[in-house]
Amino acid sequence: MDWIPAEDGIRQRIEAMCARVDAVSQGGIYFYNMPVTELRGGARVVVNGREMKMFASYSYLGLIGHPRISQAAKNAVDRFGTGTHGVRTLAGSLTLHRELEEMISHFKGTDDAITFSSGYATNLTTVSTLVGRHDTVFCDKLNHASIVDGCLLSGAKFVRFRHNDVQDLEERLQEAPSKGARLVVSDAVFSMDGDILHLPPVVDLCRRYHAWLMIDEAHSLGVLGETGRGIEEHFHMPGVIDIKMGTLSKTIPSVGGYIAGARDLITYLRHQSRAYIFSAALPPAQAAAALEGFRVIEDEPWRVKAVQRNAAHFIQSVRGHGLDTLQTETAIVPVLCGTDDRAFRMTSEAHKQDIFVLPVVSPAVPAGLARLRATVTAAHQPEEIEAASTVFAEAGHKVGIL
Repeated sequence: MDWIPAEDGIRQRIEAMCARVDAVSQGGIYFYNMPVTELRGGARVVVNGREMKMFASYSYLGLIGHPRISQAAKNAVDRFGTGTHGVRTLAGSLTLHRELEEMISHFKGTDDAITFSSGYATNLTTVSTLVGRHDTVFCDKLNHASIVDGCLLSGAKFVRFRHNDVQDLEERLQEAPSKGARLVVSDAVFSMDGDILHLPPVVDLCRRYHAWLMIDEAHSLGVLGETGRGIEEHFHMPGVIDIKMGTLSKTIPSVGGYIAGARDLITYLRHQSRAYIFSAALPPAQAAAALEGFRVIEDEPWRVKAVQRNAAHFIQSVRGHGLDTLQTETAIVPVLCGTDDRAFRMTSEAHKQDIFVLPVVSPAVPAGLARLRATVTAAHQPEEIEAASTVFAEAGHKVGIL
């Protein structure tokens, strides 16, 4: 007789999620994975034949479709083809990949850099390669899932501290075992709330308690600092971060992730990281696009000023209508809705007015803190920002938030 489990946990989880998706879809408020047929700069998008104002893009500097970047990608295809022919360690590394890594290290002010196939893989492999079961890793409670997964995969003692709470981090460091390595990992800009890590006291703690510091700059590259170089520039603290992680799919309009740091750190990752050793390299077009993206940021510094100006304008305008945007200081502007249902209804109202924004609901955020996760870019015009905030306010009145 075949064995039949009394409870099939896998089946139950699948059925529960499908039931939730079906319920939302039948209610006409399922908005994820929407078919985008055209991207028009960083501020407009075509969905189901309708042009909408885009307030859900990570293209913070509006570089998607930049003619220099698109041409660089085309030239790379003409020279190298459409894909890589194996892993870089055994099949050879394209000169284009090294040019990109040299540009990243130059931009981030480090000795060297290494690139990976995605930002998620970058965090997962870096944390799990650097620490192990005799070590301790300290993680902000609102860090990205890729950081959390890297901590769990590492086998190190996993310690989470309260969000942006320096005192709690110090208490956790004091309690840590005296033996083994210590690694503190945090986002620079927190992806759901838009607030900025309190870097100066965190650096001080890492030095006093002999911990390495790794910072994920996925949402701070191009956004923070006078020239968009990130959180170190924002706080005028060059060179204080040991392990500088970033993505190539947000401000940089490509795909992939990177680690920038000391030469020996990068050499170690090249020879120990499973995601580097056992994964194919970035396709030539994507590597070339990323490389040219960094060059454009250096050549067009007005874009950094524009996104910072637009972010301040957007936050002030949304708050001026009485909406709660938590503690954001950046281009990520959460519009708090409370319940999941209100977030879905707010999204529906926004879409009716051609504002493309998406809801974030539990379990991605705690129950009761569902929100619209709006973003602003350098490509937005002041009148578009005012129009979006007005639509959010009108929707807030309709669903009972205001």
